[in-house]
Amino acid sequence: MAHITKATSVYDWFEQRIAITKLWNVLAGQYWIPKNINFLWAMGVILTTLFTVLFVTGLLLVMYYKPDANLAFDSVNYTIMKEVEYGWLWRHMHAVAASVIFLILYIHAFVGIYYGSYKKGREMIWVSGMLLFLIFSAEAFSGYMLPWGQMSYWAAQVITQLFGGIPVIGEAVVEWIRGDYAVSDPTLTRFFMLHVCLLPIVIIMVVVIHFYTLRVPHVNNLEGEEIDFELEAEKYLSGDTKNSKVIPFWPGFLSKDFMYISFFMIFFTYLVSFHFSFAMDPINFDPANASKTPTHIYPEWYFLWQYEILRGFFFDIGPMKAADIGLLAFAFAGISLFFMPLYDRSDVVAPAHKRKAFFVWFWLLIIDLIILTVYGKLPPTGFNAWVGFYASVGYLVLLLVVLPIITIRERKGNK
Repeated sequence: MAHITKATSVYDWFEQRIAITKLWNVLAGQYWIPKNINFLWAMGVILTTLFTVLFVTGLLLVMYYKPDANLAFDSVNYTIMKEVEYGWLWRHMHAVAASVIFLILYIHAFVGIYYGSYKKGREMIWVSGMLLFLIFSAEAFSGYMLPWGQMSYWAAQVITQLFGGIPVIGEAVVEWIRGDYAVSDPTLTRFFMLHVCLLPIVIIMVVVIHFYTLRVPHVNNLEGEEIDFELEAEKYLSGDTKNSKVIPFWPGFLSKDFMYISFFMIFFTYLVSFHFSFAMDPINFDPANASKTPTHIYPEWYFLWQYEILRGFFFDIGPMKAADIGLLAFAFAGISLFFMPLYDRSDVVAPAHKRKAFFVWFWLLIIDLIILTVYGKLPPTGFNAWVGFYASVGYLVLLLVVLPIITIRERKGNK
């Protein structure tokens, strides 16, 4: 173990800092990270930063928010935005963070798919991450309702009504969720409780689980190479840092994360300062009105692809009604990526660009999701309806049929 003495020169000072770091690595059971990774592996810490921003700004906003159907709209658009000092800033930060966090979530998830980070013992990392995505979706939806504007109200009306499709108990479930026969004050109170109390606690718990699962069997790398972390860590601690394939989480990896966070926060501050309106629907600046339905109801951009799948099936197929088919497809879409370790039947752990058929499949999936997102905000009429239908079918076929076939062939080809 390194012996630490009084430094007699600048060189000795740096040598002792290295010795202290190595000693800390041994005593603290340091977590090691593959050296062969890039900025895409910083998405997790950026997500943690954004969640912290959401949590802090949410606490500031909830001090003045009124979870009452008669007071909620004014408490947001007048009290917070005009009367509370810097209230407009906290609201803009909260709204932009709520939107951008889904952009980073999608990047994080598809980086995992591209590099096969859901395979070879990493299944729990993937499943816990997708569970976080679902909980964040519930958190976002409950928060979208709180301003009690027109789009908030009618989006809640549409989404809660979906539970009516559950056989036998559907209508009872809808009434239980709403607390009334229609979306009203009890509904707002329920969603306020979910948004500020229950769901944040659940998110924190699952984040802890997700971080812990990263230790078993460590994160993936750019080449999908299997690394003996104990052996490579010994190399690093012995001073052979050049040939070691790993770096310590601190300071080697986390110092880079701080740099990426700094760059990201510059981008985030720019959005908050100059382009905050992209995270706020203009229709939602009108107070909720149960007797006035908006011309076209749609969710936030990060839910548009699922919404398009919901309404993509606009005609009956045999005994099944279009609404039931759409609801089933929508329910599956929400949990579909959970099962990536089951769809991918290949034993190959490598980035997509080293798996030709998988590479083509990956980009077809991305293109299909972009089409679903774009058309999810357009009226489902004429040509738009047919594009939505084929894109919805395409999403299901790509996951349930195409991916298993190409990965089974890949597995056979490697035997």
